[in-house]
Amino acid sequence: MLTEGHDLVVVGSANADLVIGVRRRPAAGETVLGSDLATYPGGKGGNQAVAAARLGARTALLARVGDDAHGRLLLDTQRAAGVDTRPVLVGGAPTGVALITVDPSGDNSIVVSPGANARLTSADIEAAAPLLAAARVVSLQLEIPLETVAAAVRAVGPDTRVVLNPSPPAPLPPDVLAACDPLVVNEHEARSLLDGDPAEAGDDPAAWAAALLGRGSRSVVITLGPAGALAADRRGQTRVPGVPVEAVDTTGAGDAFTGALAWRLGTGDDLATAVRYAVRVGAAAVTRPGAQQSYPTAAEVAALPD
Repeated sequence: MLTEGHDLVVVGSANADLVIGVRRRPAAGETVLGSDLATYPGGKGGNQAVAAARLGARTALLARVGDDAHGRLLLDTQRAAGVDTRPVLVGGAPTGVALITVDPSGDNSIVVSPGANARLTSADIEAAAPLLAAARVVSLQLEIPLETVAAAVRAVGPDTRVVLNPSPPAPLPPDVLAACDPLVVNEHEARSLLDGDPAEAGDDPAAWAAALLGRGSRSVVITLGPAGALAADRRGQTRVPGVPVEAVDTTGAGDAFTGALAWRLGTGDDLATAVRYAVRVGAAAVTRPGAQQSYPTAAEVAALPD
C-alpha cells in the first residue's frame, strides 16, 4: 500500500449520477416522460477529491467502485483532475449509482444505490493505514459505512487532521466526534446531530456550533449557503460572509467547500482563514452547472470579487 504523504486523502463514496429532467416528478404509480439520460461522476468522496486536486492539492482517493463502465468513468475523471487513484479498490459490487430526476424549478428527487460504496470495509481501511497515517489531512463523509469511517479515524497518524462532513446525517460515536477538526455541517445536518433539541437546535448557527463543540468536536464549521459560513473552536467563533455571485447550480457546492477547506487546513491555514478560502471556492462552483465539472482552479478562485 502507498505510504507517501499526500496533502489530502479523501476516504468516501464515488457514484455515477444518472440524471433525467422531467416536467414534474411522478406521483406514486405514475409514469412521466423525461429528457435524455445524462451520466455524471459524483459521490461526496469523489467530489471532494476532484475539488481539492483541481485547486492544486496532492490528493488521493480511497474508495471502492465496481468493475464496470461507471467505475471506469469515475476513475478516468479522478485521474483527469490530478487525483491519485491508486488506493481506489475495484470490484465486490456494481459501482454506486444515484438516480436523479430534476424538474424545471431545479427541485430534485434522488434514490441512491450504494453498490460498491457499501463494500468499503474496515479491513480495507486497515490495509491502507500507512496511507492515512502519512496524510496531512483525511476527509470523510457518511456515504460509506459508519464503521468504516470509525476505522479511518483510528488509522490516522498523530499529526493527521480529520475533517468530517456527516452527510447523510447519522449519530456519531464519541471517538469519531472527538476526532473532528472540524466537523463540517449545513443547517439540516446540524439540526439532525443535535436531535432537534429546541434548546440547542433553534435558529442560531452560533448556538448550533457551541452545542456541537460541547458534544466533543474539536472544531465546527457550519455552512450557510449564500450567507457564507461560521467557524468555531475553543477560542471563539468567526462569521465569514458569502461571496456575491450569480448562482446557476448549487449541486456539489458543499463538497467543493469541504475539499478546499480540508486542503487549506493541511497547508497550515488557521480555521477562519481556511473557511474564507473555502467560501470562495463554493461560490465559484455555483456559477456553473453540475458538480465536479463546475469546480474551479486556484486561478479562477483568485479572480472572484472580494
